[in-house]
Amino acid sequence: MTELSLEVQQPLHQRLELWGGVECTVNRTHDVYHDQLNRSGHDRRLADLDLFAELGIKAIRYPVLWERIAPQGVTTADWSWADERMNRLRELGLKPIVGLVHHGSGPRYTDLLDRQFPEKLAAYAAAVAERYPWIEDYTPVNEPLTTARFSGLYGFWYPHGRADNIFARALVNQCRAIAEAMKAIRKHQPHARLIQTEDLGKTHSTKTLAYQATFENERRWLSFDLLCGRVSEEHPMHAYLIKGGVHPSELDWFQANVCTPDVFGFNYYVTSERFIDESLQAYEPCGCDDNGQHRYANVDAVRVCADAPHGVAVLLREAWERYQSPMAITEVQLSCSREEQLRWFLETWEAAKRLRNEGVDVRAVTAWALLGAYDWSSLVMFERGHYESGVFDLRGGYPRPTALAHMLRTLARGEEFSHPVLSSRGWWRRRSRFFTAPIKTEEDTRVRVATPRIRHSMRHRDRRPLLIIGATGTLGRAFARICDQRAITYRLLSRAEMDIADADSVERALEAYLPWAVVNTAGYVRVDDAEHDRERCFRENTVGPATLASSCTKRGIQLTTFSSDLVFDGRVRRPYEEPDECKPLNYYGESKAAAEDLVLNIFPDALVIRTSAFFGPWDNFNFVTQTLSALHETQPVKAAKDCFISPTYVPDLVHTTLDLIIDAEKGLWHLSNQGSVSWAELARWAAEAAGLKTAAIIECETKDLNLRAQRPSYSVLGSRRGMLLQPLDGALDDFMRACGRRFDQPAAECA
Repeated sequence: MTELSLEVQQPLHQRLELWGGVECTVNRTHDVYHDQLNRSGHDRRLADLDLFAELGIKAIRYPVLWERIAPQGVTTADWSWADERMNRLRELGLKPIVGLVHHGSGPRYTDLLDRQFPEKLAAYAAAVAERYPWIEDYTPVNEPLTTARFSGLYGFWYPHGRADNIFARALVNQCRAIAEAMKAIRKHQPHARLIQTEDLGKTHSTKTLAYQATFENERRWLSFDLLCGRVSEEHPMHAYLIKGGVHPSELDWFQANVCTPDVFGFNYYVTSERFIDESLQAYEPCGCDDNGQHRYANVDAVRVCADAPHGVAVLLREAWERYQSPMAITEVQLSCSREEQLRWFLETWEAAKRLRNEGVDVRAVTAWALLGAYDWSSLVMFERGHYESGVFDLRGGYPRPTALAHMLRTLARGEEFSHPVLSSRGWWRRRSRFFTAPIKTEEDTRVRVATPRIRHSMRHRDRRPLLIIGATGTLGRAFARICDQRAITYRLLSRAEMDIADADSVERALEAYLPWAVVNTAGYVRVDDAEHDRERCFRENTVGPATLASSCTKRGIQLTTFSSDLVFDGRVRRPYEEPDECKPLNYYGESKAAAEDLVLNIFPDALVIRTSAFFGPWDNFNFVTQTLSALHETQPVKAAKDCFISPTYVPDLVHTTLDLIIDAEKGLWHLSNQGSVSWAELARWAAEAAGLKTAAIIECETKDLNLRAQRPSYSVLGSRRGMLLQPLDGALDDFMRACGRRFDQPAAECA
């Protein structure tokens, strides 16, 4: 350990720190640079820094990226963006851990294979340190081993190599660049600390591929071993690097210029642990790897291994035993539903605390991707618009705090965070995670004997249920189904168990079940019948939600209830947003508009969701299913061509609503899939997606359907708060995959 690293040691009785990080990758694919800061809009929002500081985090991994600041060279660098951000961070007392290259290959005048890459980065690092001499913490290059793999072995990123020699050159160049950058920085800030990050992964395998797993499990340490000067002739990877074209003198250089990280930063994801298997047929249609001796599947260990992944605690202990130096978990992120994000972060946080209690020097846990991330589902090679939210959700055009933000504020105060959704294990610990029969390996047995199974913390066993009202309806049953999938404890009640328009019935049910939140999916749904059944419609659609609101506000229980696009008259020929005035054309719409006003007046913290035109895979009575059933039987389908809507895929609606409930959102929200179609267009889209002929679709005017209740000719929903559901074409694709059956139900006419 270096003298400098001793300066950052702290007594383990000090509180585990909470750090944050902004996803800031600027990677190159061919001649295109993919810039996460630009896509998130963070490069245009200085005020984000105030939101980060309010979380209570102590430090933030923050970009002053070479490609962005000095794309033409240091002498022409534009420091204005960085000056503004660094000054504001300093004012906020939020310590930056400055990153210079984040999964990048540098500006266009260099790349990972450039022999001068280290010296060029060092020159830029010196300029940064000279400009901001007060900054002490640096990550000159993020995850150099991962970047070398993606750029040199797998061909994903520039220079798109697929060979060991390209990987070796990219890795050695990056590691030397880190060491040279720190030398240059320390000339201006002698106390500068290297917070070096790398993926904390591990490979598991079948017995046949044990040799490949052994190789990969040695290779995973290479970036740290190079920086620590450990890659001598006796090192298991020495011969591999030499064979890959690295000159022995280059490895000797690292031994003469040791740059041991002051804090070893490890990034752990649910996909960090891999399983390799030569039985390719078991994993179709997954791709395969080829090492020249075997072709094999490389899949997420969590999806196939009975006792893997080992988890962050086991792997951090391996790292501690290897390096015996201060460590931090420098990225914690999960792209999933909100409760799984909470479960994942809290499990990691508690693992770090347990390790500290056992004497392992873990300094901090980092909430990564504070603003979420874009297109990591395709490894940032394409801009497909896939966004995964983080501590904040950007889909409304501004950073909206999620439940993760509340969790971080609580943990930063040194308090325990609890929520009823934490009473269940994360999906990575449930048996439903397997997509094949669970595989046991010899290694699994050894690990099971050596380390106790991770037990779910009993401190978070708040088993209060989510109460779902509407057991016989499409939406109520969908909520129950998806709560089962997401391991959210719930009770689904029928009208006999709770009559929402009867105050005594509501009170009895709330007292019996003691829910943390109520979702009201009950109501009168027959739009045309409502015109002559007004009393019943008003009771179920207006009195019922208002009664629920009164009881929930008294008990401090979250309430969610649903409204409709039929509260509008269609005269606004652009997507309706939440503040737009309600002007219903029919009694059903009147009952829903009245309910909105009553609920939000009684209980301003209630969540009221307007939605539109359901379709989904779990009922036979929605327009899309009935249209496809009719077309399958070559029966005619009449559909209005002059009535425009924004259809809503029920699974998308339910998943998003549950996320908003967990986020404790309130007020009025519009939720529908993105897109505007007429009923006739929807029929054609669905038929084409199902591979059915459209000749039997009869386009007509709405008036030709002889409907009792008047409909608005345009009720497309937009949102000022964020379009959270996917585009309609993606929803239709999901619907077709989910159905997987013949459409053989009777047809219907709809507008």
